[in-house]
Amino acid sequence: MSHNTIAINQQMDKFDGHHQVWLFGYGSLIFKADFPFIERRPASISGWTRRFWQGSHDHRGTAEAPGRVVTLAPEPGAVCAGMAYLVTPEEFAHLDHREKNGYLRLAIEISFDEGGSEEGLVYIATEDNAAFLGEAPERDIARQIATSAGPSGRNRDYLVGLAEALRALGKDDEHVFAIERHLADFE
Repeated sequence: MSHNTIAINQQMDKFDGHHQVWLFGYGSLIFKADFPFIERRPASISGWTRRFWQGSHDHRGTAEAPGRVVTLAPEPGAVCAGMAYLVTPEEFAHLDHREKNGYLRLAIEISFDEGGSEEGLVYIATEDNAAFLGEAPERDIARQIATSAGPSGRNRDYLVGLAEALRALGKDDEHVFAIERHLADFE
């Protein structure tokens, strides 16, 4: 699959006719909501785990030196904490562009921390996209993050922003926090 997934995402019609749609964010969407939203709630999804396995050629790295950003990997029994945003469908043009580097929209059940759930959308970069970097030792991921930067800034700022946002939510993520600890070795 191409780096640019905008056209593929525009074909998703599951929520056509809806006036509002819940969007689940598990990476920078937790701490950098650069779009208008109606409501925001701490939430989680089940059966997925957050991993720094996606390359960033357009935001936190370049084509020659990609950074690493998070995607979701299926894992039975796992729960991935994040933030849910209630948005209007008009926001998906911006979000499709923001997430164009290999991410596809997926319908998913979102569970809210205060109770209840709703079907909504999440962007996931699967291993068949051209920017997918895959699994690596957390120390190696930290090394790559420490040296990467792109149009949206330093890759380390993305990692640190995510770790701080998870702590503010009171959520633990061993993968993210381990990479953050290793980051100090390369600065």
